[in-house]
Amino acid sequence: MIGIEFKKIRRSKILWILLAAVIILWIPSILNASMNFQMQDIGISPRDNFLIQGLMAMAWFMFPASIVLMTVLLNQTERSNRGLFKMLSLPVQPFKLCLAKFAVLLCLTALQLLMTAAMYYVSTAIASQTQNYAFILPPTVIFKEIGLMYLSSIPMTGFFWLLSIAVPSPIFSVGLGLASIVPSVLMINTKAWFAYPMCYPFYIIAAEESRMASNLTYTPVQAIPWIPAAILLTIVCLTVSCLCFGQAERR
Repeated sequence: MIGIEFKKIRRSKILWILLAAVIILWIPSILNASMNFQMQDIGISPRDNFLIQGLMAMAWFMFPASIVLMTVLLNQTERSNRGLFKMLSLPVQPFKLCLAKFAVLLCLTALQLLMTAAMYYVSTAIASQTQNYAFILPPTVIFKEIGLMYLSSIPMTGFFWLLSIAVPSPIFSVGLGLASIVPSVLMINTKAWFAYPMCYPFYIIAAEESRMASNLTYTPVQAIPWIPAAILLTIVCLTVSCLCFGQAERR
């Protein structure tokens, strides 16, 4: 079923949207590369700051917004030409169809983060030439940060997937999804941040910045209660998604 879902999106515009978002993300970093030398007040190196600022922009808005669009586009592929009716007529339980689509969504999020890593190296190569400074960090550092972003984004992805299924109108689904991203900047400064999955990736990268900057107080992420809350939220979102998947069409 997962293979079939990948065939459905092969001719869609999802991959081009992901690539465009990544390219747009790193253009400001290249144009403003000289600003990385003005961070002595927080004690972070220019190469670390180049990476962290790019990832913070990605984690706060670009990455969540891309997931919102992906969830809606994945569902829209079934709503055209009565595709969802055809799916539900198959001798396959609806919750398996729902989980197959969610698995594809997780693969697409991973692909976008890999694109982000690739574009990081392109951007650092250009910035290094223009600023006469080696911005490039080892791959182990890059993939560690990318991996943390991916794992922390799974509960958020589950929430957006639920939103796209529970809200039939794609316009309202996208609007609610994008609106839920904005408060993440405020939520990371509260004690209840672990209850708001949209702020997880941004919180992780902000914690990494405090670790890299010698003049900032390092605030490591507390596994408790974050991990239990993240697992619970993911399970709840996927369970409700499976229950709601194709419910209107089954009536």
